[in-house]
Amino acid sequence: MSEDKNKKPIVIKRIKKVAGMAHGGAWKIAYADFVTAMMAFFLLMWLLGSVTAGDLKGISEYFKTPLKVALSGGSGSGDSSSILKGGGQDLTRASGQVKYGDLPPEKKIINIKAHTQALTRAERKIELEKLKALKASIERAIDSSPKLQQFKKQIMLDITSEGLRIQIVDEKNRPMFQLGSAELEPYAKEILHEIGLMLNEVPNKISISGHTDAAVYGGGERGYSNWELSADRANASRRELIAGSMADSKIIRVVGLSSAVPFTKDDPLSPVNRRISMIVMNKKAEDAAGQDGGTLGEDIGEDDAESGDTSSTGEVPAAPVMPPPAEAQQAEKSAH
Repeated sequence: MSEDKNKKPIVIKRIKKVAGMAHGGAWKIAYADFVTAMMAFFLLMWLLGSVTAGDLKGISEYFKTPLKVALSGGSGSGDSSSILKGGGQDLTRASGQVKYGDLPPEKKIINIKAHTQALTRAERKIELEKLKALKASIERAIDSSPKLQQFKKQIMLDITSEGLRIQIVDEKNRPMFQLGSAELEPYAKEILHEIGLMLNEVPNKISISGHTDAAVYGGGERGYSNWELSADRANASRRELIAGSMADSKIIRVVGLSSAVPFTKDDPLSPVNRRISMIVMNKKAEDAAGQDGGTLGEDIGEDDAESGDTSSTGEVPAAPVMPPPAEAQQAEKSAH
């Protein structure tokens, strides 16, 4: 018993070992990310330290307002004037390359003007396509309308430098206006009403011109003449367009041109010269008309190419003499 008391108890210790604590791979991934980030940081610092103060300002402006810098151009905006560092005496550029910032002021102005002109050309091209679509729409409306189809030969459409031109011309046996006056015939009113509805659907401004042939009054140009007559007829057409539901604010110009701009230059007495010309004006023509009344050349230079001149090549007869306005204030032969 005494021996059993003197024996020490046996204690068994079991140590649980955790493998991979010092030899795992997770820390290596974290360390690689850290080294990569540090390398990118030092590369960025090196690049920023090697550029000029002007370039740094451009980079700063880009990140503040990237859209503004991209539109205005210049270094840092990604345009072709920004160069990569190359060889040579000047390490900021290769031989023959010039930065936009180094250009003289007049060269910068030229570049801005060229950019503006390119935008203007693009806008005009879009506007021209819209006017062509309007022309096709009116032509389809004429073909599908029983009222307008019978007068199809008297309605002419073409594109000019001012916009879409719509001309309503006289036929030999079917004049637009009553004899010697600015009173529209019923069929002409119908045409203007229908056209007024179609033109009201576009935002463009409208110009109206009245034209006569070359037949003159006996008193010449001193009294009531073709100038007054053409202006009265243009204004009468304006009233009928508005009566056809076209907004009066769309009309920006109403003029009488007498026989100054003939449709057929070789035959100034031709009935086709007696006409009403309406221009669906493009933006350029609207701006010109809003500033100084614009030009009156909507027909000049366009007749030979657009209207298809079918006049004869014989001699032009002398203009007939008409009674003076004192005897017939608004009387006028059918030639007008």
